Amino acid sequence: MKLSHGIAAATLTALCTAAGAQGYPNRPITLVVGFPSGGGADTVARIVTDKMGKLLGQPVVIDNRPGAGTTIGSDFVARAAPDGYTLLLGSGNLYGSDQLLYKSVKYDGARSFVPISRWSSAPMLLAVNQGFKTQSVQELVAEARKAPGKLTYSSSGTGVITHLAALSFEQAAGVQMLHVPYKGGAPSLLAVASGDVQLTFGTPPSVLPMAQGGKLRVLAVTSAARSPLFPDTPGMAEAGVKGYDFSFWFGLFAPAGVPPEVAQALFDASVAALKDPEVKARLEKSGNESAPSASLAEFRAWALDEGKKSKELTVRSGASLE
Repeated sequence: MKLSHGIAAATLTALCTAAGAQGYPNRPITLVVGFPSGGGADTVARIVTDKMGKLLGQPVVIDNRPGAGTTIGSDFVARAAPDGYTLLLGSGNLYGSDQLLYKSVKYDGARSFVPISRWSSAPMLLAVNQGFKTQSVQELVAEARKAPGKLTYSSSGTGVITHLAALSFEQAAGVQMLHVPYKGGAPSLLAVASGDVQLTFGTPPSVLPMAQGGKLRVLAVTSAARSPLFPDTPGMAEAGVKGYDFSFWFGLFAPAGVPPEVAQALFDASVAALKDPEVKARLEKSGNESAPSASLAEFRAWALDEGKKSKELTVRSGASLE
């Protein structure tokens, strides 16, 4: 199903009205993604912005700025003009984890950004190299306990969600593994597929194509119970790791000071795009659920709470830059 011409026209009229006299947008918008192209964040960004650009009447261009646990891209947006033309695909690490792990970070999540809307939510996938001898999470835990620090896992950067998922797993399972960070989800997974690293906790858009291509093997989802997105894959409680329940999300952020009418226009475009049946289907196919926020205020409160949890996890884990 597609939105009728009447609904699409009404949506565009509402967006233009919300933008007011400023005529926003009247030129292309840039969305900064702190990961390389081809990874989970990049996939979500391209699916949603493809529809958003059509609704807003201007293209939304993806600008991949990977490195330093996404802080390079986040810092770039924090310092950008607050006119709605430079935006960020972000998550809870903006609210404290970044500052704990990267001492050079100057921005503050609560003061440097305006949360617009949550875009997606999903569990992560525990994936291993095809030649890795363990066939289940229980076997992996037993192997890790026999040789603490010997098993290696990759992440898309120190302190980012793929790293925190692994740290949380180590705590819940009572094991110690060796962390090998990379600059993004794609190189992280390639390292596992090639056998340089044994396992990873990856986002579904990154893991699924390689798993379906026979290059990776998925052992479990990181939610406690099975996910409706992956009904044939065990959750962590079923897999034998009690007390472990981990998911990730992406949302849209603008630099602090963005005009309220521009923030509202971006919120309206986000929600309209995320409720579009084709967008929802594409997100689900990539392993994500469409998760639009109820309002600007609701997302701000939710993002602050999620950021607090992310910061607390980082502190408890003792994560630090290698």
